[in-house]
Amino acid sequence: MSRSDDTTGEMSDGLQVELFHPESDREPGDTNIQRLGFDVHPVVFPVALLLIAAFIALTLLGPVVGLDVSGAYTWLFNAIGNTFGWFYLLAVNIFIVVLLFFAFSKYGKIKIGGVKAEKEFSDFSWMAMLFSAGMGIGLMFFSVTEPMFYFNTPPDYFGVEAGTGSAAAAAMAQTFFHWGFHPWAIYGLVGLGLAFFSFNRGLPLTFRSIFWPLLGDRIYGWPGHVIDLVTVFATLFGLSTSLGLGVAQVNSGLNYVFGSEMLGVAAIPNTQFSRVLLIAGITLIATASVAAGLQGGIKRLSTLNLYLMFALLGFLMLVGPTVFILGTWVEGLGLYFQNILGLSLFTGTLAPASNGTPTAWTVFYWGWWIAWSPFVGMFIARISKGRSIREFVLGVLFLPSLFSTIWLSTFGGSALNSALGGGAVQAQYTELSYAAFETLGMFIMLNQYPLAAVSGLLATLLVVTFFVTSSDSGSLVVDHLTSGGKHDVPKVQRIFWALVEGLVAALLLIGGGLTALQTAAITTGLPFAAILCLMCYTTYLGLSNEYQILESEEFAETIQDLSDRGDVDVVTSGDEMVTNINERDESASGTD
Repeated sequence: MSRSDDTTGEMSDGLQVELFHPESDREPGDTNIQRLGFDVHPVVFPVALLLIAAFIALTLLGPVVGLDVSGAYTWLFNAIGNTFGWFYLLAVNIFIVVLLFFAFSKYGKIKIGGVKAEKEFSDFSWMAMLFSAGMGIGLMFFSVTEPMFYFNTPPDYFGVEAGTGSAAAAAMAQTFFHWGFHPWAIYGLVGLGLAFFSFNRGLPLTFRSIFWPLLGDRIYGWPGHVIDLVTVFATLFGLSTSLGLGVAQVNSGLNYVFGSEMLGVAAIPNTQFSRVLLIAGITLIATASVAAGLQGGIKRLSTLNLYLMFALLGFLMLVGPTVFILGTWVEGLGLYFQNILGLSLFTGTLAPASNGTPTAWTVFYWGWWIAWSPFVGMFIARISKGRSIREFVLGVLFLPSLFSTIWLSTFGGSALNSALGGGAVQAQYTELSYAAFETLGMFIMLNQYPLAAVSGLLATLLVVTFFVTSSDSGSLVVDHLTSGGKHDVPKVQRIFWALVEGLVAALLLIGGGLTALQTAAITTGLPFAAILCLMCYTTYLGLSNEYQILESEEFAETIQDLSDRGDVDVVTSGDEMVTNINERDESASGTD
């Protein structure tokens, strides 16, 4: 059962190919068209471009011909949320259970990439990249506004009075729930499945590969094309929508910082033209990062993001209400862990929530995370070679979740401290519309503490850099999808997709279609939720097969033969054989 190809040479050696790769004459990107500096799949690439153009035309021209496109998307989202909200909640809980099973069962010792695989990135760089791509920008946007919303409109699940200390505690617990283990379980499941089937099985690094145990070679046909096209659609439009909507926070922040509220100089206009210029600037930075590649661009920017986050976090910890922040973190964690099971299964069916928490917030988030899971999961898969299943799950599921709670406690807790004391944060929340407070909440809160202009500028810079890393990470993922799953694609192709993202965002912003498109992107979470449930099963089949081979006599004999030739060292410990494969002229340590 051997198959050798140059495309997967980086990710596996002869042993992995010989024993673990499926019998197939196909290779990632073997039917690609290579012209004008591009290396693209003959079906996925052109059809994806046509679908993107058609969707833009429908969104922009629909109102001109009398079609209520926005209303249709809103109706669809509400219908899905009200009808299938229970399915979203149940599915994400299943994902957590499955991931923990993979990590702590016998499959946890399986290494992504095979027995010889080495880490491509250091632990710190790995954590920085997966966190930046996962939800860094979301934490900037919602870390103040979401706790403040629950403080003024408490979730009915907790049954507390608005504006009280109990409401503040409930607000933090509910926010921890939305940004904790559950979203990272979605990303972790997708990342694990894609990494395993790509690095351990030599299959394309695209979403179609997770269906190999069920479809076999048919993943290279139209069933696989359709899967990848849906993934391209969700990824590109999700990124473009977030880029278009996110510049509102950047624009509002710059206006607030440079205006009379902080620096008192000429305010930057908060207009559509300004936002288009911001999109152009962010897109150009992202394009330069994408052109620099994964090591030279994305990794460095992601690391910079993490340092900037630590700087802003440490600053507010020092100048803000430090003791209150730490107390808020501990109390919020206690209430979160105490109610995590009830929150994760609360649908509001028996006692509908007055603030719409299950549908308007939880189902919204779960649908959004699932719709983004192909993008974030594929990126996590791309950077996770060489890590064991147990290390992968623990790293993806627990560390980002823990950091998220610290970040939310620091910024949300500082806002709640002001609100409980009757400060300006609560006054501005009451005075402004919620939509306006969403984009200004972070800056209003920072304005209550020393060096507000400096921290406000740092927060704005952080928002921009997070947008850049999301954009270039997304470009890399779409590039994999439209190149047949190849790991190395031409630079011009990566630049092309980065520019397309910015162009789509600008066109939809000008046409006023971003809100409707955001709803459409979230709606894609429903079919993906079903796909991810199936992914739990196909990943189990793959890991089970890998484990059987690792424990087989054939594998032991192969290792012994290699050992006799001096190619490997075999160390036995009890009943478990541990293999350390070290080629004579190859470094045994991963590179940063």
